[in-house]
Amino acid sequence: MRVLVVEDEKQLAIALKKGLEAEGFAVDVALTGTDGLWMARENDYDLHILDIMLPEVNGYQICATLRDEGVWTPILMLTAKDGEFDEAEALDSGADDYLTKPFSYVVLLARLRALLRRGGRERPAVLESGSLRLDPATRRCWRSETEVKLTAREVSLLEFLLRHENEVVSKREILDHVWDYAFEGSPNIVEVYIKHLRSKIDRPFGLDTIHTVRGSGYRLASDGD
Repeated sequence: MRVLVVEDEKQLAIALKKGLEAEGFAVDVALTGTDGLWMARENDYDLHILDIMLPEVNGYQICATLRDEGVWTPILMLTAKDGEFDEAEALDSGADDYLTKPFSYVVLLARLRALLRRGGRERPAVLESGSLRLDPATRRCWRSETEVKLTAREVSLLEFLLRHENEVVSKREILDHVWDYAFEGSPNIVEVYIKHLRSKIDRPFGLDTIHTVRGSGYRLASDGD
C-alpha cells in the first residue's frame, strides 16, 4: 500500500520511510506542509501520516483541507503534542487516528493496518480469494493449507491485487501503489514481479489466477475463474 509521510523532522521521516518500506509499503515523504498538501492532492495514497507542527501549513490545516475537498484517505496524526484538546482538534479536523511521539513502532504498524481495513470499504485483516489467503500484517501467505514464502515486495503486490480482486489494474496503478512516487526504474519491473508471484502462488498448484489483460494490465481471479 502507498503511504504519504508528512514530517519535518528529517531523521524521523527517513526512519519511518525505511521502516515502512521494510514492511512492504511504498512510501513518499514531504518535509513541509505545503509539499505534503500538494502531494496528497496530486497522488492517490492509501494512507496519510501527518505531523501537526509543520512549517508553512500545519497538519490540522492539511487534514481539514483534504476533507473539505472530498479526499477521504485515512489520516493518522503523528505529533509531540499530547494534550486532550490537541487530540480532539486533530480528530475534529478529520483525522482517523492520533499517535503521540515518542511512539511504539509496533503500535504504529498496528494502527496503520487498522486504518487500511477501515478505509474506503470493508478491509478484512486476512485477504482471501478462492484457496489463496494473505495476512498483510504478518506477511504470511497460504494456498489452501500450504504456506507460500513471499518477499516484502511480493506481499505488497499480492495485497494490492487481492484488494482489487476481479478488477483490471494497470501497470501504472501497480507502480503507484506498490513502488513509490520517486521510482525511476523500468515499468517492466511489474512484469518481473508478476512472474515471481505466478511461480509461487499459481504454477506449483496447477492454477492460473493472475491474468494478463492485453493492453490494459492484470486481473486476479478466484482460482482461475
